[in-house]
Amino acid sequence: MSAEPRSYETFSFSGVALDPIHVGTGGTRLGRVDNTIVRDPVTRIPKIPGSSIAGVMRAYTAMAKEKYPNCAGLGQPERDGAGGHCGSADCPVCTVFGFAKGIGSSGGFAGLAAFSDMHVLLFPVASQLGPQWITCPMALRQTGIAKPSELGDLPEQQVLYRKTDGAEALPSLNLGWLFLQVKTDWQPLEEIAQKIEELGIPGYITSRLGVVSDKLFTHIVNSNLEVRTSVAIDPATGAAKKRALFTYEALPRGTVLFWEVTCRNPKHFKINGGNKVEAVGSPGGVRDVVTKAHPYLEHLGIGGMGSRGMGRLRVLETTKPDDADKSGKEDK
Repeated sequence: MSAEPRSYETFSFSGVALDPIHVGTGGTRLGRVDNTIVRDPVTRIPKIPGSSIAGVMRAYTAMAKEKYPNCAGLGQPERDGAGGHCGSADCPVCTVFGFAKGIGSSGGFAGLAAFSDMHVLLFPVASQLGPQWITCPMALRQTGIAKPSELGDLPEQQVLYRKTDGAEALPSLNLGWLFLQVKTDWQPLEEIAQKIEELGIPGYITSRLGVVSDKLFTHIVNSNLEVRTSVAIDPATGAAKKRALFTYEALPRGTVLFWEVTCRNPKHFKINGGNKVEAVGSPGGVRDVVTKAHPYLEHLGIGGMGSRGMGRLRVLETTKPDDADKSGKEDK
């Protein structure tokens, strides 16, 4: 029995927000902030949905491959039939991200790349020692840095665990409105810090790493989001419009996000009535196409308010596949 070929591989990526990032819920709500951002319905921690990532990545890849705008977006052709996704077997955009046929036409392709949601791995918080990057066991398990069977709850729930350097002389630390006791005796922390460094996360972040309980992490994140106030401008006067003041929130600059891209093996798929995929030949090739969008994320950004100093994200690439249980090995 052979274990090849693999039917899919999962690649992990992390990125640092260069600006605040606002991915809104699509409407205003009553509360402290008018325009809120998307949150996980269970943990209430902000996230960036995979659908948002896939759309942005597709558009930027199309730019990089000179397939913009036809192979970007929804791909519906004009009334005269012009434009829309090309759907060619040798198109890296349509094969990796999928394509749709026009109204009344059959067919289409789901694509070879599947994007997870972007989750908060490390969240920056102001303290008397300067910025601290905070995480929790739940975030570490979600990102695969720690396996659920290996990482349980923290020994104490109302404590901030840090590495020994520089923390011994300071018994407590403020994280926003929270004032927490600091301890340095949690053994898994050194190994966790090392795995985080392997993701390409800069040393100035890992040197200020702290771990709190899952419950505290939710409060720390939601209490320290960036909130801005803006006002609509009346086009007739060029001045602020009455009763048009509004607030919106965002993940702050310096937030470290983590996501995965599952790349399917092109050899297992056919398009357009039986044609082989010619644009890419392996899951690694699918990943390489997706990464063409990364430089654009650093300059054009993701989410809303891009014209107001928001959205830029620097990707810290991790090219190695995840562990064997995610490699999709297939017997033949």
